[in-house]
Amino acid sequence: MSKRFEGKTVVVTGSGKVKGLGQGILQRFADEGANCVVSDLTIGDEKEGVAAELRSRGARVVTVACDVSDAAQCQALVDQSVEAFGAVDIFVNNAGIGFMMKPLLDVDPADWATVIGVNLSGAFYCTQAAAKAMVKAGKGGRIINIASQAAKTAFPHLPAYVSSKHGMVGLTRASALELGAHGITVNAVCPNHVTTGLGGQQNDYFSKLLGFEKVDDYLENMSAKNPMGRPGLPTDTAAVCAWLASDDAFYMTGEALNIAGGEEMH
Repeated sequence: MSKRFEGKTVVVTGSGKVKGLGQGILQRFADEGANCVVSDLTIGDEKEGVAAELRSRGARVVTVACDVSDAAQCQALVDQSVEAFGAVDIFVNNAGIGFMMKPLLDVDPADWATVIGVNLSGAFYCTQAAAKAMVKAGKGGRIINIASQAAKTAFPHLPAYVSSKHGMVGLTRASALELGAHGITVNAVCPNHVTTGLGGQQNDYFSKLLGFEKVDDYLENMSAKNPMGRPGLPTDTAAVCAWLASDDAFYMTGEALNIAGGEEMH
């Protein structure tokens, strides 16, 4: 694989889970030569394991704890990344929660605020902090927001999650308008279902909600409805993130790209 990101630094929030989407994205950038910043709510054995695996691929890696719902911690994440590697060239807003699944009429306001605080406010705080560092460095940059198929299509029992992901597309467009003059592109990617830790919780909930006896039956039905015959994989999203961060995508900004095997087409 080419080393097109050699000398570049990528920060991915919510990347401390083994087999998570964030890890998959960092693995792709590590394979292409980038310095990697692993960040999650806390840094423990699992996160250090993610970092160790990336180092085994030849990447230089640091780990930084960050609660993205706290603006000060988002700024600290960027500051520590710059201190470690000299710059932040690519920032991926991947941190998100969607396990608070309830009918609209039963949603607790505190749960609503928590989901919006992480998924949308967190993306804003990190975008602002990363963009300030990129503008100061004067070399442009790439900001990539991990939205969701739920940014394009509503799903039941996920009102806060769906709203936050729709909002992330709006944040992407608003940010792109103002940051383009600085050579910074801002784009969103919208994966369909990916069975990560969060995806597994959704599988359990929706298989019961929709009347499937087994989770495997629910997943089989999901695959049958997809033109490509399967749900998404972390590598699918990682590949598009790598393209958006590359020189080939220098003229694309403000877009929300579906990564859904044809399941989502608008």
